[in-house]
Amino acid sequence: MARFDSPDANGLQAQWRQLRAQALTQWQALGERERLALSAVAALLGLLLAWSVLLAPALRTLKTAPAELELAEAQLQQMQAQALEASQLRAAPPVPPAQAEAALKASVEHLGAAARLNVAGDRAIVTLNGITPPALQAWLGEVRAAARARPVEAQLTRGPKGYSGTLVLGLGGGA
Repeated sequence: MARFDSPDANGLQAQWRQLRAQALTQWQALGERERLALSAVAALLGLLLAWSVLLAPALRTLKTAPAELELAEAQLQQMQAQALEASQLRAAPPVPPAQAEAALKASVEHLGAAARLNVAGDRAIVTLNGITPPALQAWLGEVRAAARARPVEAQLTRGPKGYSGTLVLGLGGGA
């Protein structure tokens, strides 16, 4: 750790004093109009610096804060609605396995050739081929509500025609 009374620090202090003395000598050598002009430029630079560092960011924050608060409020309401939906689904009675499987088969049939279903015990494997994001979202909502099935594992890739891959669903509400 450098000490302030080391030879390097003393050398820097001496250089600083020398530079300061030179600047003061040059300042005094300037005419009254030149000193006034330089003072005005320094004041303007100070005002510009104060504006750009202190005032402009604060004003920008004041300007954008209402929109950000509105967005945060909307996100909070959406999360509260999702929490309510989750608690309602948790409180709903479980669907019997046969009924869950039938509801799942019916929902896959609505997707047409874009989906295939394989059921093995309390798991269902759905193979998707080019399903659009809105269709996938609607289908997952339908499956969750009607069959009480939920995704356990997903291996999906997004291509030009939509999502393709496999989705493993747990059946019986307790998966």
